Amino acid sequence: MDTTSWERLGAGKYLLITSYRKNGTGVPTPVWVVRDGDALGVWTVADSWKVKRIRARPDILVGPCDLRGRPTGEPVAATAEICDAATSARYRGLIARKYGVSGRLTLLGSRLRRGAEGTVGLRITPAG
Repeated sequence: MDTTSWERLGAGKYLLITSYRKNGTGVPTPVWVVRDGDALGVWTVADSWKVKRIRARPDILVGPCDLRGRPTGEPVAATAEICDAATSARYRGLIARKYGVSGRLTLLGSRLRRGAEGTVGLRITPAG
């Protein structure tokens, strides 16, 4: 994948992550996305099915999408890893900055419901 396409994914508002069940069925999920150097960062609930699927099988597909998860471009192969607490906190800060008031309100609501440990970051790098 070329650098420009990867940068475009990070600059977009939504990213469609397709993680895989044990039987190989893909499950697409739209998420907010931020740039993390040469990687992409996303934030999600720590005990979500997406995290469980990635823990079992870190190979994923990523691509641009709209708010409802409808693809707006071609997906590319990538690898996801679950981040430590410090990186997850950094991703929350980047999301708050990128998404403004809606990002801050969503993060606040999540922190009130789940606490800081109730969410994790996912670091996504190109496959290969």
